[in-house]
Amino acid sequence: MAKARWSPGSYAAFRPYLAARGRITAALRAWFVDRGFSEVETPALQVSPGNETHLHAFATELVTTAGERRPLYLRTSPEFACKKLLAAGETRIFEFARVFRNRERGALHHPEFTMLEWYRANEPYETLADDCTALLGETARAAGAKALTFRGRSVDPFAAPERMTVAEAFMRHAGIDLLATIGKGHGDPEALATQADKMGVKIAHDDTWGDIFSRILVERVEPHLGNDRATLLYEYPLPLAALARAKPGSDKVAERFELYACGVELANAFGELINVAEQRARFYTAMAEKRRIHGECYPIDEDFLTALAQMPQASGIALGFDRLVMLATGASDIAQVIWMPVAELE
Repeated sequence: MAKARWSPGSYAAFRPYLAARGRITAALRAWFVDRGFSEVETPALQVSPGNETHLHAFATELVTTAGERRPLYLRTSPEFACKKLLAAGETRIFEFARVFRNRERGALHHPEFTMLEWYRANEPYETLADDCTALLGETARAAGAKALTFRGRSVDPFAAPERMTVAEAFMRHAGIDLLATIGKGHGDPEALATQADKMGVKIAHDDTWGDIFSRILVERVEPHLGNDRATLLYEYPLPLAALARAKPGSDKVAERFELYACGVELANAFGELINVAEQRARFYTAMAEKRRIHGECYPIDEDFLTALAQMPQASGIALGFDRLVMLATGASDIAQVIWMPVAELE
């Protein structure tokens, strides 16, 4: 039987990772404060945990003093609450948020983890790319690392990231003309399936456009991202915009980018959508797809949509803080950089 994590002999092996985590936390907190950001703390219990098709939440319930029961969820992101604060008048905020995702555990996934999110009101989402560049360097300095590493791959955290559109990445690494399969914000699964099949990517007869996109991304594109220097993969297809607005003048791509290092996805950024009707429609579409695939769906936070109507133009980003610490310390598993991991099932 393996020793418990808290056993002194076992714990000693993890202590250097955790000490570095503390230094990185302090350094990034100071970076934000120095730039006029307010650190916020939003509730983990929410009416809706988020409305993305493939994210699975932990359900619970609130029992009032009168004995009434109300369903609640542990958040998968602090996004809804942070945007309510933007609607309230905050302009620059950040949060080291404990978030929860069910059905996720592995070298890069944990049921409970830390998401570093920050938002800039009335600032373009391109600014977030500059933030990412700066934070990689701050993280490396705090950890005393010259490189970010994972599974034999390394990235110079002080080098300017490579910048590439999703369409460019699909053409370069998979030989697929992605934009040709998108029309007026919708993906054509048959068109993408035809290209994928020609390039040797296996697909199923009932795959959606998003399913095929994800398979190509994981199999053919992501292995090439974040080598030697980080990669900013931007202009995500509009069918996968989630809570991001469309790029001005485009009906094919959104103001969304993801940050990669050593082939690991670190962050997901949006130019925030504030059109309530469009956001509601996206939520309904995502939840219908969730019910079709997974047999369940989550409620929509109407209070969030009401706040969205009052929210200013903004940009926001979610960064997997534990993953960043992993890469800065050379850890091979996310549990190594978490102070006390969630217990495994016996």
